[in-house]
Amino acid sequence: MKVPLSWLREYVDLPAVTAHEVADRLTAAGLKLEAVTSYGHDVKSVVVGEVLAIEELQGFKKPIRHCQVEVGEAAPREIVCGATNFVVGDRVPVVLPGGVLPGGFEVGARKTYGRMSEGMICSERELGLSEEHNGIMVLPEGTPIGADVAELLGLRDDVIELEITPDIGYALSIRGVAREVATAFEVAFLDPADVSPPAEAAPSYPASIADASACDRFVLREVQGF
Repeated sequence: MKVPLSWLREYVDLPAVTAHEVADRLTAAGLKLEAVTSYGHDVKSVVVGEVLAIEELQGFKKPIRHCQVEVGEAAPREIVCGATNFVVGDRVPVVLPGGVLPGGFEVGARKTYGRMSEGMICSERELGLSEEHNGIMVLPEGTPIGADVAELLGLRDDVIELEITPDIGYALSIRGVAREVATAFEVAFLDPADVSPPAEAAPSYPASIADASACDRFVLREVQGF
């Protein structure tokens, strides 16, 4: 069972603790730790940019574009890119010179295709989000220019991996592990199942609970079309 710390925090009101501290508490509670793995903490200087202008360079075997990209600095960056799935006005992730992508890949400024390229516009695969590499990643309209992409997309996280034995099958869910963590740290458990029942809709079928201490919820679902 792999438990991302960011997902765990959605269910547990955790203080400022590390994944290793959480893993230690879970071990003390009887869960078997396999590993704690960090992701994206080496990523730096990847920001949101807006494409201001695109020049199609001629004389090459594949499409090459020289772009002017606003990244929140005094002047736009010049970046050479081979992708064609974006247009002027799009917001895109840009790694600046000296920046680092997942896996420790460092990007610098260099001259290529006869133009200076001050960084790189990134695809989802280059950001470690997926295997998609057919084009660069276009961000939603209005994404703040200059924002830290690693924070914006949640690229930095720690994952606790647990070996779940048959006697603690409840820990095969984030909710089950979160309940253990809340108990271990004596903090609030933000139970995602603790929601109000939906409003009554017609037609409805009567149901009641005689002993709320034995059952706090009873759900009926209508199935038609047999």
